[in-house]
Amino acid sequence: MVTQEQRKRQLAREKFLRQQQRRTAARRKARMRNSVIASVLGVVLVGSLALYTSGVLKEDDKAGASSETTPSAAPSKAPDPCEKPAAGKVKTATWKKEPAVTIDKSAKYTMKLATTCGDIDLALKASAAPHTVNSFDFLAGKGFFDHTKCHRLTTEGIYVLQCGDPTGSGSGGPGYTIPDENLKDKSLKSNIYPAGTVAMANTGKAHTGGSQFFLVYQDSQLPPSYTPFGTVSESGMKVLKKIATAGAQAADPTTGNTAPNATVVINKATVTKS
Repeated sequence: MVTQEQRKRQLAREKFLRQQQRRTAARRKARMRNSVIASVLGVVLVGSLALYTSGVLKEDDKAGASSETTPSAAPSKAPDPCEKPAAGKVKTATWKKEPAVTIDKSAKYTMKLATTCGDIDLALKASAAPHTVNSFDFLAGKGFFDHTKCHRLTTEGIYVLQCGDPTGSGSGGPGYTIPDENLKDKSLKSNIYPAGTVAMANTGKAHTGGSQFFLVYQDSQLPPSYTPFGTVSESGMKVLKKIATAGAQAADPTTGNTAPNATVVINKATVTKS
């Protein structure tokens, strides 16, 4: 026969077990909830990183041109290997429409970027990217690139120097856009833009290139979405390597740009037909 005292103890044990079960269930729910939250945060973080990385070669959509948002580069204390910029001011003219294509697609065109770090000579692909080369011929003739800074150097993930924005912010352009071209160039293999490639930046959408372009100083994996329209000369590659060796600054909190430590300014851009 169970005494009253034994019955009390039994009820107390059962109550304790029920409390333990409730606590265990509560902890299990909490773990599940935290796991879901962590998963969501992980997706957001990965998504943000993917947007930030693929955005390297993007410009602000409002500008209708082309800046890339690339991985942040670690700050470097390397000395500035470049000279002071030549006297002069950046021109702010813009145009509503792409200029009519007037270049000779069968001719050879070259572009010289006389920069504070040395001359960077480019061989342009007029037949494969006529709209792009024609636009650069037009803009260079107007002095559009003169005295502009190369505003971004990426040193992680992809390896490019980005130029062509008169505002130096990554959101500037000529006021018009040009179509994508030459996206199946034979030089692009396995989604690799090889060192020495000159390609257009864009907003991440088709046919949104403007005036911003990037120079690849080391093989870089990118989707074939950026018009390759030229190649850098051997001497130009030496200049690019010098700029890259100096490193990049920490990402600007406003623009996300990782500016080169070197003072890279295009004193004069010239396109020549031969």
